Order: sequence, then structure tokens, then C-alpha cells
Amino acid sequence: PSLPTAPTRLLYSSCSTERTLQCSCSFHGIPTPSVRWWMEGSLVDENNTDGNLQVTSTITAPWANSTISLAEKPKMSTKLLCKGKNQNGTHALNILLIPRKSPSSSKTFVNGLIQGIVYGAIATALMFLCFSPLLMKYIRIKLTKEVAAVKAENNPTVRPSQEAKMPLKPKEPGKSTIGPSSEN
Repeated sequence: PSLPTAPTRLLYSSCSTERTLQCSCSFHGIPTPSVRWWMEGSLVDENNTDGNLQVTSTITAPWANSTISLAEKPKMSTKLLCKGKNQNGTHALNILLIPRKSPSSSKTFVNGLIQGIVYGAIATALMFLCFSPLLMKYIRIKLTKEVAAVKAENNPTVRPSQEAKMPLKPKEPGKSTIGPSSEN
């Protein structure tokens, strides 16, 4: 009589972050499946000598249990793959590791916000200093034209055609002009 067969099936998986990050996969199948781990697309060997990764597997037919332990916190969006396989089929589980926000992330945000406000204030001050001479020149020209227009209104001898010929700079105060008098 032939022995019964069953394709590989993932029956349990978990990840925890107590002391180190540990992820486990449990497969069932007849014959007993082999279990392999991949990290970022690279096969992780059970006899791995890297101090950061350790794979431990336990086989009790028809069960195959395997655990991968990472000593260091994973990089953002690290991908793990746990794959169980026998001659009747393959079953796999993709795991995307996303580290928890550390308490210092809000501190980093506040520091970045303060730094942004300071840099913004510096940039605004520099722009003001660069553009203030142009702004002052514009205001001076505008005021000079307004003063010339008021003088033209108050002086009946100035005709509208002469307004454009009036100087933009008023005469300096304290200097007087002497001209011939028409009265004898």
C-alpha cells in the first residue's frame, strides 16, 4: 500500500519584538516539508555565522517549524520570505518588517520644525535686506512725483505741459536762489 501524501501548507506564523525580532513559520505536509528563509531576496543559510541573523528549525513529522532571529532592528521595509516545500507542493509567506516609531521621532520632528522656522526667518531677513534699497528707491520716486504734482496745483504759473519738465529732486533746503526783480 502507498503512503498518504499531502501538499505543504502554512498553518501558523508569527513575529515578535521582545528582546530580538523573531519570526516563525509552521508548515504541515506529507512528506515533511523543508523550510527556507529569504531576506531581501537572498537565501539565509541555517548555518549562518552572521551575528545579526540566526535560523533555527525543528522537524517533527509531518510538521516543520522554523524561526529566524534578527539581533538588530531591521531597516525600513525589510522583506522576509518563509517557504515550506515538499514534492507535493510549495507554500510561502511574505513578511514586510516595518520598525515601530521610536519615541525620539517626535523629538526629531520638533527639532526639524524649529530648524525650519529659524532658516525661514533668516531667509526672510536676507531677502528684506536685499530688496529694501529697491523698495526705498521706488518710494522716493513716488513721493517726489506726488510732491511735484502738489506744487503744480498750488503754483498757477506752471502749466500742465511744464509738469513733466519739473525736476524729480526738490531743491536742497537752505540754499536760496536770487533772480532779477521785475519791480523797480
